[in-house]
Amino acid sequence: MTDRVSGRAPVGGPDTSSVLPAAAATLCAMISVQTGAAIAVLLFDQVPPAGTAWLRLSFGALLLLLWTRPRIRSLPARDLGAAAALGATSAAMTLCSFQAIDSLPLGTVSAVEFLGPLTVALFGSRRPLDLLWPVVALAGVLLLTRPWAADPNWVGIGFALGAAIGLGGYIVLTQKVADRFTGQQGIALSTTGAALFTGLAVGWGAEGSWWSPRALLISAAAAVLLPIIPHILETLALRRLTTAAFGTLMSLEPAIGTGVGAVALAQIPGPQQLFGVALVCVAGIAACRRGARQVQAPAPVHTAPTAQVSRAGSAP
Repeated sequence: MTDRVSGRAPVGGPDTSSVLPAAAATLCAMISVQTGAAIAVLLFDQVPPAGTAWLRLSFGALLLLLWTRPRIRSLPARDLGAAAALGATSAAMTLCSFQAIDSLPLGTVSAVEFLGPLTVALFGSRRPLDLLWPVVALAGVLLLTRPWAADPNWVGIGFALGAAIGLGGYIVLTQKVADRFTGQQGIALSTTGAALFTGLAVGWGAEGSWWSPRALLISAAAAVLLPIIPHILETLALRRLTTAAFGTLMSLEPAIGTGVGAVALAQIPGPQQLFGVALVCVAGIAACRRGARQVQAPAPVHTAPTAQVSRAGSAP
């Protein structure tokens, strides 16, 4: 979700002269996330979804560790615990998401997952009108999943809802990790933790087919598309956009997921599904525009000069 989600602009406010490039970077980040998910689907005929999730997270962790080279010994135990908690949440979210996209269209899974960020954005709101947007989003999800159909895919729906819960927790924990680490150490350590937790869940890739050149190449490509490219693009965007503007753009991700699914996976939506995606996007945009918050100055210890929240380690 990916990944998917909220952020903090610099304390001094966004650089309005660079809004359009920042918006373009955000859109490209979402396309990268959804394309990474679509590429991972191509591996499901050889490696099960859980194994694909582990391979993707492992490659992502390796690349991030080589990039950031975090100094683990110098970090307080509480900071490492926060990264581990985020890693466990990311692992559960990724496993659920990959299981969901194995049986549901990519756009549908993306829309269902968006219920998590929407709930977090509206949690604790005191304005009665804000309660309308989760209802609108839920109506869109119902149109997408059609539980009234003769044979609804309850397993896929359940995994998608699990990913939504995980994505909501991921956002909350990512905010805490961003306040504790300098640079990109937090995402590197949490992604490493996610790979380790996922490896425990799947048994460390006992099947020989998991290690074929094709499987490794697809997994590496998926890891570059998520988290590497989105993390870079979202970091650039968050320096120039307000939280509300960034969240509004991110609300378009279900629509982008639907488009990528149609182009890359031939998952052509019908009018009812398109209307459902539109409802989810509208609810997300409305919630973000009404839920913008002021950014406080970050704490001086173990905090980046411009702390921001990215969903770069998240699932689609």
